[in-house]
Amino acid sequence: MTVALHVPRTASDEGVIAAAKKALGSALLGVKEHVGEITLTVKREEIANVLKKLRDTPTLEYQQLMEIAGVDYPERPERFEVNYHLLSVTENHRIRLKVTTDEDTPVPSVTSLWPVAGWLEREVFDMYGVGFSGNPDLRRILTDYGFEGHPQRKDFPLTGHVELRYSEAEKRVVYEPVQLPQDFRTFDFLMPWEGPDYVLPGDEKAAAPPAPPPPTPQTTDKPADTGAGKPADEQATREARKPRAAKAKSEVTKPSRRKKP
Repeated sequence: MTVALHVPRTASDEGVIAAAKKALGSALLGVKEHVGEITLTVKREEIANVLKKLRDTPTLEYQQLMEIAGVDYPERPERFEVNYHLLSVTENHRIRLKVTTDEDTPVPSVTSLWPVAGWLEREVFDMYGVGFSGNPDLRRILTDYGFEGHPQRKDFPLTGHVELRYSEAEKRVVYEPVQLPQDFRTFDFLMPWEGPDYVLPGDEKAAAPPAPPPPTPQTTDKPADTGAGKPADEQATREARKPRAAKAKSEVTKPSRRKKP
């Protein structure tokens, strides 16, 4: 398979792993290589120093911070993972780092290394509620100012907590608790082609007994069913060959209803 050389590839050679272990030292907690991708797990409090070393070490040279993404694992004590994706322009490959944290412990900001991290950290803060110590402008960036909660958490309700609308009476946008009175909030998890065991409103006709099938129409598939066939043809031929006078005698003349004078 031919791979385009201009496409950035994820670092997967032993030289990169060895150089990373040497540069990071005790700050490195684990290394995982899977399907050609390298993921380094590092200490949370050392993330800024680790990224600086990966950027400035001549054998690594990961110059660009491409993305900061969050992941939520509610069953873990430190439920959140913060993933950093770096790109080496000179070596044309990528590497991933991750740290773990909880709802109360902030992650050191890396805005001093890459100013673009300010926007990326604000997105993780908005979606997951992960704090970043040292970020000069840690505000919501995707949701509204009055939004409650963090929508990418696994325990966040799909309907949200509040809904907004424009009030003609107050001439402004108002926030109200979400109300879903419709019956679609209750699901039975049945296959749609099997059908439920209950009758929905408006489907009373579906519960009525089925109508009896229509009677079978009479058919004339055989000549005997119609009275046709060779005997009937012979009889018709004889009748057709009779003289006109004989035919007139065989016809029945209806009596006239007119009264005689």
